[in-house]
Amino acid sequence: MSLTQEILSQLPGDVFSRLKNADYSWQQLRHNNTQFTEIVKQGNESLQCLDFDVCICGGTLGILIATSLQLQGWKVAIIERGILRGRDQEWNISRQELQVFLELDLLSETEIEQAIASEYNPARVSFHQGYELWIQDVLNIGISPVYLLEKLKQKFLDFGGKLLENTNFNGATVYNNGVKVQLGENSLTTRLLIDAMGHFSPMAKQARKGAKPEGVCLVVGSCAKGFENNDTGDLIASFTPILNQCQYFWEAFPANDGRTTYLFTYLDANPERFSLEFFTEEYLRLLPEYQNISLEKLQFERFLFGFFPSYKDSPLKMPWNRILPLGDSSGSQSPVSFGGFGAMVRHLKRLSLGINEALKLDLLNKQDLALLQPYQPNISVTWLFQKTMSIKINQKADPNQINNLMSAVFTVMNNLGDEVLKPFLQDVIQLGALSKTLPLVNPKFVLPLLPQVGIPVLADWLIHYVNLGLYSGLYPLGNLLKPVAKNLSPEQQYYYHRFLDSWQYGSGNDYHG
Repeated sequence: MSLTQEILSQLPGDVFSRLKNADYSWQQLRHNNTQFTEIVKQGNESLQCLDFDVCICGGTLGILIATSLQLQGWKVAIIERGILRGRDQEWNISRQELQVFLELDLLSETEIEQAIASEYNPARVSFHQGYELWIQDVLNIGISPVYLLEKLKQKFLDFGGKLLENTNFNGATVYNNGVKVQLGENSLTTRLLIDAMGHFSPMAKQARKGAKPEGVCLVVGSCAKGFENNDTGDLIASFTPILNQCQYFWEAFPANDGRTTYLFTYLDANPERFSLEFFTEEYLRLLPEYQNISLEKLQFERFLFGFFPSYKDSPLKMPWNRILPLGDSSGSQSPVSFGGFGAMVRHLKRLSLGINEALKLDLLNKQDLALLQPYQPNISVTWLFQKTMSIKINQKADPNQINNLMSAVFTVMNNLGDEVLKPFLQDVIQLGALSKTLPLVNPKFVLPLLPQVGIPVLADWLIHYVNLGLYSGLYPLGNLLKPVAKNLSPEQQYYYHRFLDSWQYGSGNDYHG
């Protein structure tokens, strides 16, 4: 019996079987055996009546946008295949990012404080045989998903929202004036269908035609009690060179019921890549050295594991009218992040106001909805970072080349100050910070990576970098046009607002530290 099987078998809920199931999905992806079903169909006629303005598939993060739209007066339904309940594992975020819940009247200040299950300072960034720094107030807030989702769920229901729990989404037919959503033997109709079912949404799979992702973030971790020191965290840390054609990175967060530690790595979906079970075994092998504690002293509360695909063709543009992907379904997160809660919160206000405007004007065709998930050059430039932190399966590399590069980059950013460092650690890339950092990074750590990265990737990155500069200039210019925009037609104002949003978020100007 492996160490993984021995420890996971001691936990309730048949955790080892869940790991094997996740591993099967990861194997299917590596071997390009992912099947997709024609779950969305096209109808030619019109629906006689519409039950809802908006139907959201996937309630875990869909409840955020659903509650906001319900509060704005729309008739909203949520379809959730289980019970809409937050997981026990906390979501880490920075405090200033929580202000959007106040701005949208989703939570009061008191409710936000009650949602905070843990808080710590400082957090560390550290690399093997390299640089170490400590920073305050970044991802140092642990939100209780159980409390947050229950509070939003109750508010959603109090304002007349319809919640269909233990209900499977079986398919959708798009008509001229709405969408018919099939729920087993039952169905409902809606003006707009929102896909919030995550990375492996059947609608997203169909839209991508089963395409293989260009990048993957593999993650395993646990929450455990027994750590003697639990008042600081790690945002990204490494203490090993390249192993098994991967650079291992770690995260650690104090939690309300213990300490959460993650092991993650960036790779491609090559068939020769190792399994999640192997990665969990590596996690358990290295955890004692990472946290300076023996496994025997730890009481494991839960284990976490999964893989997060990322596609260069993102955000996803749905090929159908009246269907909008949100969150991980859209692929709008950075390829160096896990997506999920943080990415949804960042775009919550923009999407809430944009969807509200689209519904008012009935601008629900695929071209108009695509403007709600625009190209963002500040996310696209991070593909180069993901490439420099990964190693191809047959590539020969200096065992410490990634650690050396990361040390060099973070040394420069830390010297430039928090205005450069903090946005980057929160997955926000800005032209000024990037342009200050890159020229100061020691070329001896950059030049050896050029053959690994390749000319096409560098050329593609350069285009996104130029666009980052363009968007950075267009956003203040667009703001100057606000008085003129008031004279436009409502439809023209919708387009103006969407372009202004794309320039703001695409240049990182939505960040407020």
